[in-house]
Amino acid sequence: MPKLTVLQMLPSLNSGGVERGTLEVSRALVQAGHDSRVMSAGGRMVSELEQAGSQHLTWAVGKKSLFTLKYISRLRHYLENNPVDILHARSRLPAWIAYLAWKKMDPATRPRFITTVHGLYSVKKYSSIMTRGEVVIAVSNTIKQYILNNYPNVDEHNIRVIYRGVDANEFPYQYTPDQLWMDKWLEQYPQLKGNKIITLPGRLTRLKGHSDFIKLMAAISKNHPHVVGLIVGPEDENRSAYAEEIRQQVNTAGLQQKMIFTGHRSDMREIYAVSDIVLSLSKQPESFGRTTLEALSLGTPVIAYNQGGVGEILNAIYPEGCVVPGDLSELISRVNDFLEISKPVPEQHTFMLQDMLSATLKLYEKIATK
Repeated sequence: MPKLTVLQMLPSLNSGGVERGTLEVSRALVQAGHDSRVMSAGGRMVSELEQAGSQHLTWAVGKKSLFTLKYISRLRHYLENNPVDILHARSRLPAWIAYLAWKKMDPATRPRFITTVHGLYSVKKYSSIMTRGEVVIAVSNTIKQYILNNYPNVDEHNIRVIYRGVDANEFPYQYTPDQLWMDKWLEQYPQLKGNKIITLPGRLTRLKGHSDFIKLMAAISKNHPHVVGLIVGPEDENRSAYAEEIRQQVNTAGLQQKMIFTGHRSDMREIYAVSDIVLSLSKQPESFGRTTLEALSLGTPVIAYNQGGVGEILNAIYPEGCVVPGDLSELISRVNDFLEISKPVPEQHTFMLQDMLSATLKLYEKIATK
């Protein structure tokens, strides 16, 4: 296979699933002997990207400003003088810049254009750009169906479902945190000692279902006094009123000693590992469900609303954790059952990082040789 040059485009490299996936694909490209380039406004992950052998181009192609349109002609000029085989857009505004530059290039010499639909974007023309790739990668069947339902002009044969995956080395089955971490953890949260832990990860936004979690904890606390709930995730700076609302609900329910707000944590692997149950209670379907997959990979049971990408993962790995979306009584019953006894999570599953990387590189190689 000849050496490929791949340019991935996204707004920035600070944090998040899209950013992490970009780094993972970049690393795989370099390891396979290809030339990997990434274009973004930069961020804390750039050094990691460059250390792994990729080139970073600091272009603010995701900044929502009229000045960003200058990058259309600039990118076309760059591609004409620095040929690449694959132009891969991972976000809407960078995709518009990429597409408008690519469209005016000579079809005989321009790169192949790929987009990845990472989320269930609002359905409008601005979002439609993510479906204009010569090949469109969907990160789940939920995303594929979203595309087909909302953008009927897209040829189904041009859509490739490539699930995101978890690194088994990073989230090993039955992982146990070291004693130093445990000591610091219990020093910070002494009320967890000797108790069972139910964890709801995610940013403090209304969509994450914190209210259902509070109602659940209120319902089970009498029969299970040794259970503590963790709300793990940062407050959204634009939704501080919601965070206060959730805290007030905890106080009203008399759960001050039963629920802990940890804020942002960078040690999610350890938190999943010490949790007895991890929840996913989003009000709307999610495109994939990274937190669900990470917890299951460690062997921690997950109970979640059976919808979207989360439902796909659970049905494939651990269907015992599926609950009808919004059915609070079923959720309470399932959690009660799991606190008594839960079926072990299987060690083997199909959502592995290496599978995602292999499928992505094979797609690059296939489309580049067409």
